[in-house]
Amino acid sequence: MTPEIVDTISLIVQPKTQSIEILKGNEESTGKIDSRITKGTKDLSEITLVRSGNRSYSEQRPIKITPGYVPDAEGSALIETGNTVVMCAATVETSVPPWMRNKGTGWVTAEYSMLPRSTRERVRRERSHVGGRTQEIQRLIGRALRSVTDLSALGEISILLDCDVLRADGGTRTASITGAYVALHQALTGLLEAGKIKTIPLKDQIAAISVGIVNGSAVLDLDYNEDSAADVDMNIVMTGAGEFVELQGTGEEATFSRSQLDKMLVLGEVGIKNLLEAQRTALGL
Repeated sequence: MTPEIVDTISLIVQPKTQSIEILKGNEESTGKIDSRITKGTKDLSEITLVRSGNRSYSEQRPIKITPGYVPDAEGSALIETGNTVVMCAATVETSVPPWMRNKGTGWVTAEYSMLPRSTRERVRRERSHVGGRTQEIQRLIGRALRSVTDLSALGEISILLDCDVLRADGGTRTASITGAYVALHQALTGLLEAGKIKTIPLKDQIAAISVGIVNGSAVLDLDYNEDSAADVDMNIVMTGAGEFVELQGTGEEATFSRSQLDKMLVLGEVGIKNLLEAQRTALGL
């Protein structure tokens, strides 16, 4: 389709087609997949089955990434995947942790939290103690972002990504990784423009999505209800080159076969390609 100049940047995948329309404008930079994703696999028998939101098993939820959402942060993005909403903000510090000083290399790390009413029942604030789940997730986010960052080219600069869940409906950790990449890219662009670094030290894009086995079928992009009922739950983190950074898969009182694993990986790759495109559109790349 022919790009047209409008007020926003949107990435729209039209239902029931393979076509993608990229609309570009000058004021707002929003990477958005407005409609349900049907740009999926043809060889999975599950694609005709209907789930919540009237999605087939190979469809992901609508995606919207709004960059620059936090004006005072060096980089930021609001990512919406269906009803899950996460705010990601990057903070640049001209220092590194004590154990990294005088090594000439930088650091990228992350913190993750959920607002008390981001869920159906209030979540207690983690004021004095960070829970095990939170620690696991923020370490995952940090590992993922460092895997595509050339820390030696960053110099002795630290970038902290804060990922705060405003609304949780499944896939908060994967949305955090996808949105945090946009915030990180913005922060690095600012450092480049300020002459603090010579080039943007990113080796590749990175994004993440959930897959699972529900009622015996491979499913892409699980919401909360599906995640709660899933026989198998898996989070996939991939680079733009299609390489895996992390696979977190667990059978919930069930096992899964190699064939089911392969189907989940195929679905995850399709979903991540859409997320990568939404990232590029949001960043104007």
